[in-house]
Amino acid sequence: MSAAAFDWTAFIEFSIVGLLSGGLLALIALGFVLIYKGTGVINFAMGEFMMLGAYSFYTSNVVWRLPTPVSLLLAVVSVAACAALIERSVLRPLAGQPVISVLMATIGLSSALHGGIAAVFGGASYEMPQIIPRKAVIIGDLLIPGMIIWNFVLSAIIIALFLLYFRYSKTGIAMRAVANDPITAYVVGIDVRKTQRLIWMFAGVVGAIAGIVVASMNTISPALGYVALSVLAVIILGGLDSIAGAIVAGLLIGVAESLTAGYLGGKVRDIIPYAIVLAILLVRPYGLFGTRQIERL
Repeated sequence: MSAAAFDWTAFIEFSIVGLLSGGLLALIALGFVLIYKGTGVINFAMGEFMMLGAYSFYTSNVVWRLPTPVSLLLAVVSVAACAALIERSVLRPLAGQPVISVLMATIGLSSALHGGIAAVFGGASYEMPQIIPRKAVIIGDLLIPGMIIWNFVLSAIIIALFLLYFRYSKTGIAMRAVANDPITAYVVGIDVRKTQRLIWMFAGVVGAIAGIVVASMNTISPALGYVALSVLAVIILGGLDSIAGAIVAGLLIGVAESLTAGYLGGKVRDIIPYAIVLAILLVRPYGLFGTRQIERL
């Protein structure tokens, strides 16, 4: 295809849509990074946090007919409380155990939560209330879906609030201290266990909000929990312990997926993120912004 025949309008539109979609990927990745950075655990139940948030909102708003703001608050609080319970009853007893034991615990937890939701609600899909405007935005020849724009705005606001909280609040500083060196944090008087529980609760809040947003774009079903697994490419690319990496990688993967789907089709779209991750890891094994660990013998 010659340069003159290349459709630059379509290219720009695909790129913008991908960039905006990447904001939601970055938000989901933030939940993974928070827990890994604070506790060293890859939480494979993150998708189930999303699913719990979506079903909690659906139950409150549709079944119980509570107002939307109240339903949102109940969903966020319930998932945060569930995350705190999981940290206390499942993860804390495994402190000091091999990494594979903790990893398998989160996988088992994911299966248990998924099975519990499927047992209560069944495998059917339910229509979620439209809480985000869907009206498309037209800029010249560009057509941008309104839902994608508002998802990006919401994700950006939440990520910004978390960054400000971690940067300036007393609790946020304690979280960063625990994430960087839990032993030193304990020595200087920081309650490491309480701080790690808060980290899990914050990840639950992120998961609940992301789950509600994803479900509102389509429908809600137990399969929603699998959405988070597609974000693994983002956290690996950005670096497991880097919030900045999650943001940058989310935007990059979003653009790559959109361009691939636009020009090569949806089947190739699912392969591209992992091909990019493989190429980057060959050069930077710890991801774009991950902390390089140096071991001395």
